Amino acid sequence: LNSFIFCSSFMSGQVREVLFEGCDNPVLREPAQVVEDCCGEEIKELFADMIATMKHNRGTGIAAPQIGVGLRVIVYFISEERARKEGSQCIPITGLVNPSFTPQTEEMEEDWEGCLSVPGLRGVVSRYTTIKYNGINIETGRLVEGTVHGFHARVLQHEIDHLDGVLYIDKMSKSKPFP
Repeated sequence: LNSFIFCSSFMSGQVREVLFEGCDNPVLREPAQVVEDCCGEEIKELFADMIATMKHNRGTGIAAPQIGVGLRVIVYFISEERARKEGSQCIPITGLVNPSFTPQTEEMEEDWEGCLSVPGLRGVVSRYTTIKYNGINIETGRLVEGTVHGFHARVLQHEIDHLDGVLYIDKMSKSKPFP
């Protein structure tokens, strides 16, 4: 459990049910709505619940539509253990409202992905290797932006796809069962 260290002031969230693809959950396939009040109590509560749900399910990231909330909110982190495995840097829990990204290269890389909303399956997905992203940090209320590459870029693209109703299975070139 050392890979699940969450240093956030929003520790009291409730674990919510994760919606599964194919179980008549249209919110997974609909574009999420832009959040107008990025720092309101509703968003802070959602952030806490997303952290708790992600932690409970041992995820690296989660998007609000995965718990039935059609808002443009994502939460993600990269643990020290995962960073070593992926050749990435450790990223503390980060919540972004209204995130977006722009590819910074045409170079794509294929790698295996999984998803809390598609249990029991992994798939190879091609993603941009370097992206520029931005969004409102939930904890500070400030715009954050950066250029990231590798696994960090992959995680952000995967989560932002959820906000557009896209799952990794829509982009995968091959798959395998995952216990």
